[in-house]
Amino acid sequence: MGETVNVGILGKGTVGGAFRRLLNERAEMVEEVSGRRPRVSGVLGRNRGDFERILARSEIIVELIGGTDPALDYVTRALEAGRHVVTANKQLLAQHGPELVAAARKGGAQLRFEAAVAGAIPVIRVVQESLGAIPIEKVFGIVNGTTNYILTEMARGGLSYEEALAQAQELGYAEADPTDDVGGADAAAKMAILARLAFGVPVKLDDVPYEGIERIKPDDLAYAKELGLSLKLLGVAERVGEDAISVRVFPCFLYPGHPLSPIEGPFNAVMVESPAITEITMSGPGAGGQETASAVLGDVLSVIGGGSPLFEENARLKIAKDVEMAFYLHLEVDDRPGVLAQVAEVLGKNGVSVRSVVQRGLGGEAQLIMVMHPVSEKRFSAALKRIAKLDFLRSPPRAIRVIEEEFG
Repeated sequence: MGETVNVGILGKGTVGGAFRRLLNERAEMVEEVSGRRPRVSGVLGRNRGDFERILARSEIIVELIGGTDPALDYVTRALEAGRHVVTANKQLLAQHGPELVAAARKGGAQLRFEAAVAGAIPVIRVVQESLGAIPIEKVFGIVNGTTNYILTEMARGGLSYEEALAQAQELGYAEADPTDDVGGADAAAKMAILARLAFGVPVKLDDVPYEGIERIKPDDLAYAKELGLSLKLLGVAERVGEDAISVRVFPCFLYPGHPLSPIEGPFNAVMVESPAITEITMSGPGAGGQETASAVLGDVLSVIGGGSPLFEENARLKIAKDVEMAFYLHLEVDDRPGVLAQVAEVLGKNGVSVRSVVQRGLGGEAQLIMVMHPVSEKRFSAALKRIAKLDFLRSPPRAIRVIEEEFG
């Protein structure tokens, strides 16, 4: 028998229960690989267990409570006391990353969080360890399986957003309150973590502008289908110029040659681009209980094996407030002379160049569908605000970004 390593578990929910079962099932395998056999030293539930006692008896604390209260207090105290921490808590990391890093350094402890981003895909380990010495240009992908499932069903079956969401909830892909998922906050928290890892910039959730999929209509998916495009909710963290990065979450159209275009259903996929490697694409199931538990166990094994992965700081890089993107614009308008000319005038005055225009329907069903050349997002936003005030619009304008990049 090898030496025992005591693991305290905070949280008795779906993931906490799945992790405890997995740890017991794989204890022998962990021992064979690391020389130490994990043993559960205590479990903290809502009305059961004592944190102080679990802390005193554990070398590793696995935090699976979720949220920031009381998780922030528990994790900070554990790290400062020299206990290694493994967490799946993306909101905790996105909102309090610098504080947790400081606590880990103070206590000489490891902080691991593979399960906080992209479910079973080992993107954290790849970015932080395998590509640690390579300058990364861009990390982006589908990091929320709920929204990807909804968009897939809207495209595949012509469902409305509300119908697809209800279906996702019935199948367990969406929570009873799906706000964080469908509104983009969940993906934004994950991208804050990835950006900090990839670029060393202290990105917090407040630094990540995000949009969700609530306003996507079947018309948008029908247009995409005609042109062979797919619609995804993407998180993007990329270098902008020499001294800045941009981190954002938004729905966008992808052309068929893009590696993320065929990713459907409740799956995640992340791409990493660097001049040294061109690009790497990783895909797999999103964060279910078993998938998250597997990622947590991988982190526990890494802790036992040694090393101390922490966020590295890069004070030279700033967070950019504006980038260039191409846009799709959908307008429901009254069918009368001069409509297109007025829209084109507003776009032109704001420096927005139109790539293509399609007009559909007549009378009360008239629609203008336009695609722009890449333009400053601030300029396009200014134009959109002006267009929204035009008296011939029958509903608010809908704009969706377009990524034109394709891969051979």
